[in-house]
Formats: sequence, structure tokens, C-alpha cells
Amino acid sequence: MNAKPRGRQFFQNPGPTNIPDRILRAMDRATLDFLSDEFMAIHRFCHAGVKRVLKTQQHLFMYASSGHGAWEASLVNLFQPGDTVLMLESGYFSESWEQMATNLGLKIERIAADWRMGVRVADVARRLEADKTHQIKAVLTVHNETATGLATPIAEIRRAIDGTKHPALLLVDTISSLGCYDFKMDAWGVDVCVGGSQKGLMLPTGMSFTGVSEKAFTLSKKPGLPRHYWNWEMMTRREPQSFVGTTPVHLFFALEESIKLIEEEGLDAIFARHRRLADATRAAVLHWGGASMGGASCTTKGVTGKVGTLELFCADPSRLSDSVTAVIVPDGHDANAMRTVALNRYNLSLGGGLGPLMGRVFRIGHMGDLNEPMLLGSLATVELAFKTSNIPYREGGVDAAIKSLAA
Repeated sequence: MNAKPRGRQFFQNPGPTNIPDRILRAMDRATLDFLSDEFMAIHRFCHAGVKRVLKTQQHLFMYASSGHGAWEASLVNLFQPGDTVLMLESGYFSESWEQMATNLGLKIERIAADWRMGVRVADVARRLEADKTHQIKAVLTVHNETATGLATPIAEIRRAIDGTKHPALLLVDTISSLGCYDFKMDAWGVDVCVGGSQKGLMLPTGMSFTGVSEKAFTLSKKPGLPRHYWNWEMMTRREPQSFVGTTPVHLFFALEESIKLIEEEGLDAIFARHRRLADATRAAVLHWGGASMGGASCTTKGVTGKVGTLELFCADPSRLSDSVTAVIVPDGHDANAMRTVALNRYNLSLGGGLGPLMGRVFRIGHMGDLNEPMLLGSLATVELAFKTSNIPYREGGVDAAIKSLAA
């Protein structure tokens, strides 16, 4: 039986992400009464801090749940059974949110998209322009599709809605973008944004939230889908707008420290750091494959045809994610076998392909508590796993990453 690899694991998954030691230590304390003055000061600080990261002056509701809970809150507070919502396809997570909406009794229309390219904004505008009776109640989109390493231009989607003078709400999943690259809830006219704790905020999984515009909050007061724990109106009866039930105090201890870390570095500096690390990762991948952007055949469900070299999954340079890079392995090779070698032999944890991309794609997360040495160590170990797994690649990807960082 092989011994477990020694040393600290290099954790390069695209969520959950590395938790900084300061945040771990912040949680190592006794429980507080969640209605005490001491804890309420922490709660208010965290509530205001998350709103600063979201860049909103509007409502914020928080939950003890993963991001899926905040997805559900966004749907049950706003819609009635049979309402139509327009889902912008981006990958595995847009499909998951769509399936949830279907299970809750909503009617879904999908703007189809190639998972490597993302939805065309003009297609969104055309569909809304054709909806003369305004049957579509909302447009739903994922800002950063964690499964594919593709970003959706939220400001452009908002302009498409406004340009058609359509009253549809704009709902945005920011789970793997928030705190990694810029998000401007109010300036971009987002009505509901969904966020989670375990990615750019660098916390354990288990806290999620929704930023809610005044327009959306007013609409939520109408009778609609059943809700209780997720009920925004009930949550406004506490100050700050707060949980129905017990508040998860230790996650707030962690969030308090996370906000301090974020504001010590500064959001602009954080975004620049994520861009540097993302660019370096992409430089390595492009070098490994010996090719420029794109090249493989593709469909809305993933990769088809022959892929002869390692490639970036996202084929649109303008939509590359600064949170995660998805990589296609050459045809005839198994991404999961390489990931198993990386984990069991070298103690490097990478993300796998999701849904139809399983075995065809692996993912390198570069978000949250991460710096240049951590990334370069991981990229070097990816090369080592390629060699051990007999995946063809061009040597020197780490040098390409170093050149990117040095530039």
C-alpha cells in the first residue's frame, strides 16, 4: 500500500479554496450568543463588509447554506409557479440552476451557447425584443462559469435588457467571481446577485447570500412560491437583515477576518493579483499545448472530435476567467487519471471536469488565498503529473508562467 504523500498539500481546486491561517485562527474561539451585543457588532461589520465587496447600497440577505441555497432563495422569493425565466447557457452550473428552477415549477427558456464561447449578447437582445407581452420575468446568468473557465460580461447583458426596454430582472451568480474580479451590483443594474463563502472570500463552505435590489425586494412581497427559511420579508424583521433561525457564529468570525484581509490588500490590488496569476496559468497551458487560442471542435455539451494537444477550454480571449482555467487533455487521454497521479503521488489537488466534460478536462483554480510561489509550485507539479501519466505536452510551461509574472 502506498504511503500518503508528505508535506502540505497544494490545493489548486476551483472551490472550496485555501483558507488563510488568519481565518482559521479567527474561528478557533468559544461560541458567542448570536443576539449578544458583542456578536451583533461582528454581524453588522460583516453585513456592511459584504455589501462593500458587492459594491451595493441595497439589501443583503445571508444564509447558512452552500450557494445552492442562495440560488433557491433568489427563485422562491421572486417568482410564481409557471413564470418564465430566461437562462443564459454557460456550462454545468447554468444547467444546474436551470434544473432547480424547473423543479420549483418555473418555465425555462434557454439562450443556447457553445460552452467554449459563451452566450452571444445579441441573441439575448433579440429574444427580449421578441417578447412583446413581457412573459419573461427575469434573465439568469452565471458571471464566472466554474466548470469551463468562462466569464460572462454582465454590464453588456444589462445593456441588452435596457436597450429593449424590457422589465425583466437580472439575476447573476457571482459565486466564483466575487472577490476575484470586479463585480458592481449597483452600477451594472443587477437585481439579485448570488454569492458563496468558499471561493474568493476564502471561507469554509456553508455561508451564502443574495444582494437584492429595491425593485426585486418590492416584487418579492407578492404571493409566489412557498418559502420560509429563505423568506426575505421575514429576514427584514431583524437588524441587520438576518437569518430565520440560528446565526452560524463561527462563520461570521471567519467572515470578519476575511473582510479585514480583503480591505487590507484592497479590491483593486486583489483583482490585479488574480489577473496576474490567471495570465501566468494561461501562459503555461498555451505553452504546454504549443498552440494559440481555440482549435478543437465543440458543441454546447463540451468537446467533440479530435483534440491533439492540451488546450484552454475557453476559446474566447475576451471571456477568460480570472478565477479558474479549464484545460482540455489530448484525445485518447484521461484527465482524471492524471489528476489521480497528481493527488496520490505528488499531493496536488486539481479540479475535474463536470458533467459531459468529465475525463476530458481538468481545472486549475487560481482564486482566493494564492500567490506566485504557490501557483508556480502547482504548475511545476502539473508538468510532473503529465510526464508520469504519459500525457503529451511541450516542456517549459513553468518558464512561460515565470516570464508572464516577471513581465
